[in-house]
Amino acid sequence: MIMNRRFFLLLILLSVFFVAGVADSSPSDFVVASPTASSPQPVLLTDASNAEAVSPPAGNPADADTDDYKDDEYNDSADDVAREERAEIADPLEPVNRAMHQFNDKLYFWALKPVAQGYKFMIPEPARISVKNFFSNLAFPARFLSCLLQADINGAATEAGRFTINTIWGIGGLLDPSSGKELNLQTQDTDLGQTLGVWGVGQGFYIVWPVFGPSSPRDSVTIAGNYFLYPVSYISPWYAGVGVGIFEEINATSLRIGDYEALKEAAIDPYVAFRDAYAQYRFKKIKARKAKINPSAPAEEKSPSDNSALPKKEE
Repeated sequence: MIMNRRFFLLLILLSVFFVAGVADSSPSDFVVASPTASSPQPVLLTDASNAEAVSPPAGNPADADTDDYKDDEYNDSADDVAREERAEIADPLEPVNRAMHQFNDKLYFWALKPVAQGYKFMIPEPARISVKNFFSNLAFPARFLSCLLQADINGAATEAGRFTINTIWGIGGLLDPSSGKELNLQTQDTDLGQTLGVWGVGQGFYIVWPVFGPSSPRDSVTIAGNYFLYPVSYISPWYAGVGVGIFEEINATSLRIGDYEALKEAAIDPYVAFRDAYAQYRFKKIKARKAKINPSAPAEEKSPSDNSALPKKEE
């Protein structure tokens, strides 16, 4: 039965990359996000404290014209910076993705949230945090391998130290002594999808998987990788492992009830809001990983290579 599940996951991945080759007509990962009616992303504005610096002075009209030109140049530069910090992802499968988004939305409000609320009412927060720590400790192999594949030796050593300390002195991972002030070994927030992005693999297009949620062909590798590297996946019989996974998700949801609702209520079109937020989130994650691995590299080298569609700031 486990082999059948592995074959099913591999089949999904092969299908995804096949569709990626057909549906993704854009060679770049991200495209510039321009303010449109369909995008609820806020437009970044210049600081009000700069208002005096950009206002034209009174006096010689020629000087005023020159200053106006400089003001326009300044504003264009500010707009370029704003565009560089926002990114979108291609969405050729929007009708299917919207249907999957609606399915996941109903699943959350009709099943996951009510169960998580009841669980939250019965189980105190410290116990739920301990459960979260336990499952986070079990997910060590995926983070450790991701650090190694990114050539982040320090990150891999940190993960190995965290796992050893939390397993032995943290009562199997229920506690997190490694992140205290004395040791300060923080979790490496990385995955296999980020690893591919660090090495220049483009994200492709937007996908909404049922249950798993927002993703892309590149980040779908994380879903498969987490399955094979997560010890819970090897619990036998298979439905016992599924039950443990559901319990983990209920516990995690109980600690963040309200976050999903806040983003949905603030959006004109929740689907577009979640899509844009996902693209921005992954863009910044990969950029941060590149900066961590090679802090001495120029700023343009720290950005994902598939971000070439974004305009460069003129000197």
